[in-house]
Amino acid sequence: MAAGRNIGVAVDFSPCSKNALRWAAANLASSGDRLILIHVKASYQYEQGVAHLWERDGSPLIPMLELSDPRVSKIYGLAVDRETLEILTRAAGQRCVQVFAKVLWGDPARKLTEAVHKLPLHWLVVGNRGLGTVKRYLFSSFMLIDLADRLIDDHCTDLELMVVGVRVLMGSVSTYVVNHAACPVTVVRENMLPSAQPASY
Repeated sequence: MAAGRNIGVAVDFSPCSKNALRWAAANLASSGDRLILIHVKASYQYEQGVAHLWERDGSPLIPMLELSDPRVSKIYGLAVDRETLEILTRAAGQRCVQVFAKVLWGDPARKLTEAVHKLPLHWLVVGNRGLGTVKRYLFSSFMLIDLADRLIDDHCTDLELMVVGVRVLMGSVSTYVVNHAACPVTVVRENMLPSAQPASY
């Protein structure tokens, strides 16, 4: 039997990332796969010397059984909440997947992209909060004015316009990851149901 896949899910324990985790567990994870939560933290302010061991390459893979241990949480600065643990327990039991977590330190977009190579990942799932209706309308209006100016000046191609349009709909982290990751990336909207089909790139 072939080895299972490594499916990465970017998590910050927000409702958006939990929805991405639910979607990955329901739609991608299969028996024998490894579901790897990837949590990126900006700073290295942990127990003296501990985080510096993993500053460049991140923590070792942390098995699911250790995720609820307060000592492990303190070492890695990882606070996994009850809802996330329930999602993981369900995925492990119903989908027969192994669950791990990995903590990385640095810029989220770059670290997620690097994780694709270093783990390596066969698929990466990221959440996307999206803009609120009013913010989306205002931002899109300004973008459309800018795009119209660019078209008039004839300085950009249809492809460039499409890329700018995608950036309007996705956040900066998901846009970077979609454009730089060397594996398929699925972007899951915060309000998307686990059975819905999100955009995959």
